[in-house]
Amino acid sequence: MFEKLDRLLSVHTTADSWYDDGFIFAGDMLSEFSPEDWEELSSKALAKPLEWQRKLAYCMDSSCNIYELKILLSLLNTEDEELFEICIDTLRSFATPDSKQMMTNNPIILDRVHDLLPKSGIAVKKILEDFIVKFYS
Repeated sequence: MFEKLDRLLSVHTTADSWYDDGFIFAGDMLSEFSPEDWEELSSKALAKPLEWQRKLAYCMDSSCNIYELKILLSLLNTEDEELFEICIDTLRSFATPDSKQMMTNNPIILDRVHDLLPKSGIAVKKILEDFIVKFYS
């Protein structure tokens, strides 16, 4: 199943095509992942191109499981603001006590969110503020 997801995320698409349909197909694939698929995805995601990582982060709230959470947290270690913002947006769906604990144990996330707030546009600012409220209030 990982190979199918990899091919889907690797295909060059327009933004409209990805956000209209592609992410739905990817989310459906993720919902069928076995533990072995998750392990393979975890071990290969950071070596993939930036656009591939952005697409992955966007569709990783299909089941809000620990595998998705750990991959999203690893993707947060990026210099790319867009990938970071997508990860934060997706992480807002992970509202379990365990998820919250994993995020609050990593203060660098909150520091970076606070650094981005003053220079963010209205939509991103709302995402970042909502993330802070959900996980750090």
